Amino acid sequence: MTISFTRAKEGKDLIQILEIQKNNLPINLSKEESNKEGFVTVCHTLQQLQAMNDECPHIVAKVDDTVVGYALCMTRSFADDIEVLKPMFKEIEKMLPEEEKYIVMGQICIAKEYRKKGIFKNLYAEMKKAVKEDYYQIITEVDSTNQRSLNAHRAIGFTLLKTYISNQQEWQIVSLK
Repeated sequence: MTISFTRAKEGKDLIQILEIQKNNLPINLSKEESNKEGFVTVCHTLQQLQAMNDECPHIVAKVDDTVVGYALCMTRSFADDIEVLKPMFKEIEKMLPEEEKYIVMGQICIAKEYRKKGIFKNLYAEMKKAVKEDYYQIITEVDSTNQRSLNAHRAIGFTLLKTYISNQQEWQIVSLK
């Protein structure tokens, strides 16, 4: 099995991203599975994914022609588009100077049967390589209860920028330079 890493194309890639996303939303996982495997918070629409991809193509991991993992690229221009992410963008803007060039990794997820194969690390490596000319750092936030995700981000070099509370939920904003 060969896993390749590339930028997302329209249509089929985005639809496959949405399928992986749907399978990893908390409403589709048991509490035990969420705790053990992690979860994603945001449920995007195809139109949102397309608009984000048009501005900065997402990074995907593929086996043959099937998306098995993804890292979404989200620029500042989408700061007001997804309700749950608005507080994160406000916190980032408070911390960083306006001219700071960063990109938000809007969500990362690997299909269950492809986990523990280095895809997470390689998605970020590919993203870093793809955006290095335009962005100084990659920023994301992780729900503080999502220990699997926090541990994975720390393991590849993300550092904590800030912990904050939004809607009675604790979030950790982390950065990779």
